Amino acid sequence: MSELTHFNQSGEAHMVDVGEKAVTNRVAVATGTITMLPATFELIEQGGHKKGDVLGIARIAGIMAAKKTADLIPLCHPLALTKVSVEFELVKAESAIHCQVQVGTSGQTGVEMEALTSVQVALLTIYDMCKAVDRGMVMNHIRLLEKQGGKSGHWKAE
Repeated sequence: MSELTHFNQSGEAHMVDVGEKAVTNRVAVATGTITMLPATFELIEQGGHKKGDVLGIARIAGIMAAKKTADLIPLCHPLALTKVSVEFELVKAESAIHCQVQVGTSGQTGVEMEALTSVQVALLTIYDMCKAVDRGMVMNHIRLLEKQGGKSGHWKAE
């Protein structure tokens, strides 16, 4: 197991120095799900929610969250992102919406945190827009699916 990189030799939290790392193309893919009552799912699916296009707004929120990750996670580096893709899959049988985000950059550190933050905020936005009709929605299975680039190379969840 690797050592934790966000602590110095004295055990104090610090921002990792990535200055000597090579600039490479980096990509991360994360996913998560929100489940809800069937009636809530139908409102979203049919576009009948009085607040508007739930998934369209959640997509924009996910993109914005990826761009603001360094403002939210204390030791993340601010990154120039080259791509943020937020996709939703509606699964009627489960009254669930799956969210998958792909984030890319050309830089010295990865974009895993940006992808995970994007998924979380996209799902939270769905919750926020629908909480008046369904406070029991559940967000789960939020995880990194894949990362590419950098010294550690390609990693894919099993």
